[in-house]
Amino acid sequence: MTHFGFVFALAHSLPEAILAVGVLALILVGAIRERAELIITELAIGVLGLALLSLFSGKANAVLFGGAFIDDSFGRFAKGLCYIGSIVTLLIAHNFLVREQINKFEFPVLVLLSTLGMSMLISANGLIALYLGLELMSLALYVVAAFHRDDAKASEAGLKYFVLGALSSGMLLYGASLLYGFAGTVSFAGIASAATGTPSLGVIFGLVFLMAGLAFKISAVPFHMWTPDVYQGAPTPVTAFFASAPKIAAFAITVRVIISAFPGIALQSQQIIVFISILSMALGSFAAIGQQNFKRLMAYSSIGHVGFALVGLAAHNQAGVAGVLFYLGVYLVMVLGTFAAILSMRVGGRPVENISDLSGLARSDGAMAFYLSMLMFSLAGVPPLAGFFAKFYVFNAAVQAHLYGLAIIGFLTSVVAAYYYLRVVKIIYFDEPAAAFDKAPTVLRVVLAVAGLFVVFLFVYPSPFVAATAAAAKSLF
Repeated sequence: MTHFGFVFALAHSLPEAILAVGVLALILVGAIRERAELIITELAIGVLGLALLSLFSGKANAVLFGGAFIDDSFGRFAKGLCYIGSIVTLLIAHNFLVREQINKFEFPVLVLLSTLGMSMLISANGLIALYLGLELMSLALYVVAAFHRDDAKASEAGLKYFVLGALSSGMLLYGASLLYGFAGTVSFAGIASAATGTPSLGVIFGLVFLMAGLAFKISAVPFHMWTPDVYQGAPTPVTAFFASAPKIAAFAITVRVIISAFPGIALQSQQIIVFISILSMALGSFAAIGQQNFKRLMAYSSIGHVGFALVGLAAHNQAGVAGVLFYLGVYLVMVLGTFAAILSMRVGGRPVENISDLSGLARSDGAMAFYLSMLMFSLAGVPPLAGFFAKFYVFNAAVQAHLYGLAIIGFLTSVVAAYYYLRVVKIIYFDEPAAAFDKAPTVLRVVLAVAGLFVVFLFVYPSPFVAATAAAAKSLF
């Protein structure tokens, strides 16, 4: 590689280079310096912030490393969301880890390593790069899920996620091998050139198995079975991480694969996505109704929201992809704010997770009650909050693609899901007060307030966010 080629490649893979160097440097600091947990967390946040800033350098789109890696507006937008999710996770995790006496320097390093995998996954332009990014992300997540080694629930959560994750990786690899056998190439462009007209049975099976592996990572039905147990069992900051950054990265590569690798067989891929979307919306809406644990409720909520976001992907057009990106951005804010509230639920120094523990919160902490209620209204899709516009954009894209039945099912399941979100608001404002929560750390209150205000006031000036999603979607087509 010439000097110019090296500089060009580095310029377009700068976020990944920053994260990789950061991981190595932080491991070295942790090995040399004792009691370095706080400084490594701060340095990890700094590394992620630097990687985030490197996305805004106005670069043109480029394909690197023999076509395996692509740097485009779509990837930069999705990476930005992932980096924000990782930064907020580290910010809200520190106090929890200290109180639970599991504050190890490895935690921020693992988050950083997983984020590097997400970044590589989002920019994957071929099946091999996709698998490498996915596994780099997942291997760190397996460890993080069981980070609380002395907690039986956390160990169980880590084991379940590892076993089922290995199964999903095998399915994805099998699908990738079928596609390679048919197309003779691992690049998405090559697969797109070969998969046109009436596809062979091998291509259909390859697409199905590939989608099965990706559906596990985004916790879409019928590959959702790990989600409730892992969300409930893992430490709460880890659950917040699972629900935000890795989900967005997996969803982003799912969008890239469908749009870039299978444009010639859009009808077949659309049928698979519609099927997964309907099942996810239905299960996420109905299964959450009876849940009493807040984290478990959010697990089923995440399954339902994956289904709603898939409505936009099913449209298989530019408006649908823009809607998906808008949805993912709004969902990231809503879920991080909600988990900041869950982390604030402590009574007598002990964390509590039941929804009933929120009883009468409005009388003991009016600010927390208001912000959490706004997040619940937004998750339910109540206008004019951000969650309403997120659903509007994906449903509108489905209508433009003449998927009227899917849009109607999405609307009906959204109405059903509104019940359990509004039930939380009812408990907060109308039930008899339970024990008041301990004073929450400032960082949790700030994250909750920012998220609550974002979903309330996004409608006032949504143009920059909408324009960014539109530009990102355009780069895929």
